[in-house]
Amino acid sequence: MTEEFDDMYGTFKALLDSFPPTEAVKRLERLGISPEIIQQIRGQHEQHTIRIKELEEPHAVVLGNRDTWYTGPQAKDKCWPAIVDLLHKDGWPQEPAIRSLDDSSTRVVSLLNHPKEKKFSTRGLVVGYVQSGKTTNFTSVMAKAADRGYKLFIVLAGIHNGLRRQTQARLVQQLVEPNPASWSQLTGLDKDFTPTENPASYFGRNNRTHVLCVVKKNATVLRKLARWLEKASDYLGDCPALIIDDEADQATVATKSINPLILSIMSHLPRSAYIGYTASPFANLLIDPSAKDLYPKDFVVNLPKPAGHFGTEVLFGRYALDGEDPEQVDDGYDMIRSVPEDDVSAVRPDTRADIEGFEPVITDTLRRAVEYFWLVTAARRVRGVSNPHNTMLIHTSVNTAVHNSFKRPLEHLRNRSAGSLEDAAFLSRLRGLWENETDRVPAEDFGETKVPFEQLVPELPRVLESCRVIMDNSSSEDRLDYENGPVVAIAVGGNTLSRGLTLEGLSVSYFVRAVSAYDTLLQMGRWFGFRNGYADLPRIWMTDELAEWFRHLATVETEMRRDIDIYMTEDETPLTFAVRLRTHPALRVTAAAKMRDAVTAASSYGGNRVQTHYFHTNADWLRGNIDAARALVDASVANAVRVEERSAEGRYVFRDVPHDVVTEFLSRYKFHEKSPENDADLIIEYIRKRIATAGSLRRWNVAIVGNPKEDTFTFARGVSVGRNNRARLDLSNAAPDFADIKTLMSRRDAAVDLAGDTSRLKEKEIMEERRKQLPDTGLLVLYPIDKVSEPSPSKKLRAPLNAEEHVIGVGLVFPAPLHSDSTVESYISADLSNVRIEEEDFSLLDGEDA
Repeated sequence: MTEEFDDMYGTFKALLDSFPPTEAVKRLERLGISPEIIQQIRGQHEQHTIRIKELEEPHAVVLGNRDTWYTGPQAKDKCWPAIVDLLHKDGWPQEPAIRSLDDSSTRVVSLLNHPKEKKFSTRGLVVGYVQSGKTTNFTSVMAKAADRGYKLFIVLAGIHNGLRRQTQARLVQQLVEPNPASWSQLTGLDKDFTPTENPASYFGRNNRTHVLCVVKKNATVLRKLARWLEKASDYLGDCPALIIDDEADQATVATKSINPLILSIMSHLPRSAYIGYTASPFANLLIDPSAKDLYPKDFVVNLPKPAGHFGTEVLFGRYALDGEDPEQVDDGYDMIRSVPEDDVSAVRPDTRADIEGFEPVITDTLRRAVEYFWLVTAARRVRGVSNPHNTMLIHTSVNTAVHNSFKRPLEHLRNRSAGSLEDAAFLSRLRGLWENETDRVPAEDFGETKVPFEQLVPELPRVLESCRVIMDNSSSEDRLDYENGPVVAIAVGGNTLSRGLTLEGLSVSYFVRAVSAYDTLLQMGRWFGFRNGYADLPRIWMTDELAEWFRHLATVETEMRRDIDIYMTEDETPLTFAVRLRTHPALRVTAAAKMRDAVTAASSYGGNRVQTHYFHTNADWLRGNIDAARALVDASVANAVRVEERSAEGRYVFRDVPHDVVTEFLSRYKFHEKSPENDADLIIEYIRKRIATAGSLRRWNVAIVGNPKEDTFTFARGVSVGRNNRARLDLSNAAPDFADIKTLMSRRDAAVDLAGDTSRLKEKEIMEERRKQLPDTGLLVLYPIDKVSEPSPSKKLRAPLNAEEHVIGVGLVFPAPLHSDSTVESYISADLSNVRIEEEDFSLLDGEDA
């Protein structure tokens, strides 16, 4: 029986190359195989599919019960084993790197349709991290799909020639060259798509090769491809196609030219699967799910963060999410260096009228950044490990004339420095720079050993001699080329360097360009990625404002990924997932920041926390909030059904306070204008809507949380608690009247009014307990914060609060709705009044292909 089963299961696996699982089983039945053996075969196949579906990583949210036909690589495969061999040669370890890639790419392929299904049109999205190996992932997906019979592979590789060429080179190296007889190419390294006369030569029954086409998102190119596929329609009925959209949030969504052309290409392919790959899926997840568009209706896959990856959170820190202990959320590494606002006009024209004739000034910060880059290059040569390339990025503007203006002063700086290497004063300055930087970020924290300055000096002449200044933009002929030996380059550019393109060995960035969209901002972080062998050395020079934007972005991004994972474990589908995502307050901030003009955004606070972390530090503003807080406590004392004093804990709870006491406080308390999620008018409107529609939030518990070990703050007669200590982030060029404490509430505070021992409950458990004990009651927490608030010695990136008066922080916890939640709408937009915005240049989308 076992031998017969083994033989038949082998036959079943062979049939899966030609038929979906259900059809393969029917074929076995026609061969007269016994029902018992067929049942065993079904069970064995189901076990394999369950393993794929239940992989710990990556998480996926899937529409319906998709038929998981793909259960992993087989011995007869050619394309995937070739990739594994190449990765081994590049030093990838089997565990965990290749195993993780194998699992994640297998999961994505398992969500595609079987290539022999008569007709399908799949829409999926894969969410990764910037510079985290998304190209390697989709190359692996393409290899495995090719091994199972997908024929046509179209890769949409951004909007610039540089990224298209880089992607073509990677795919040729990893897919075509190991199996040249198995592939035909419609595009080349220096040739985007050009129609051929005879489509039958690629898609006819006699041609069994896979067809590779790597194209830009350019209207002229895509129009030619769509017309060519239309002419080939007689041959495409039996041509399973996989479309990979790299940087899927760029140009694909809501563009009048590119979006319809992608849909047109898919319309000519009866068997097609579209997968968008992106690190910033904000736009993709805000497509109308009901429209006939590219919304990922079939699946969303959330790739795990690779080990050793430098991301937004690692470099900039972030704010604590609901349920996280603020003390456990890191402030990021001390790798960000501040560019004073006064320097910005020296490296970027203030207005369009100033572009002509503009010549940048090598400011102190820019000079330090360049000199530090040379020192890093020398240090990496001393260490003699990892990537042989060394790149510095200067990104101040999208304007090509501005880029070109940097060449002369930077080359002058290089030549002058090369001539000063014997000068004691010059070497002393370099030594001071190196010692300062290596003291602030100890190499030992990253498992590295500090390179002494004396070992750098002999390397510096060759470093400066080999250093090139490259203008890499849409109009320049000089481009970064990592294919012909080690590179040492200071790259000055704009959009060509800001999307998808990998800057090899990037260690130093000078970045002052302002953008209005969080997804654009995230994509411009070319410094994200892997820094094996020099993880202690990267530095970024930017304005404090941009660093703050990135810190906020890290929080939005982390929260979005966490929510994706949460929804994936709650039997959500991509369609219902979209609705839940749209009503999240954090994305209201994101939507506002994505638009230059004000936009209408609906927000729901149900089941969420709101807390203050930005404050003015001037006395008048702070006194107004103190007065509002004292009035709230007076009213709570007078109106509460019960008052609980917990003096040992430094806490008070006023139970069942009427809602109008809370809304009156919110109308008086001043939230900082840089906190759009803390919109008092929206919160008040939400409370009133919830009362009117569900009868909820009529009553509130008002709590005071202090520190019993510190000096007291008095709210009302008989109501005093010790002041909390909340140091601010140390922003060297921050406005004098501004403080960011990052996080106010702890998870414990959100349970201050709950009965029983809540000390070990996690955030989800606290919200569930609130639903049981206080399903209709809101919680408002006041925090008196000491105006000095010295940071603890371990917090290197913090400074004393130094406010002119004590600060009142506020946290709000809203009960989760029992049914559908109320939403409130308001016109909101990012505060960009003091920033000159430079949008992405989309003229390349509709221009003639270059």
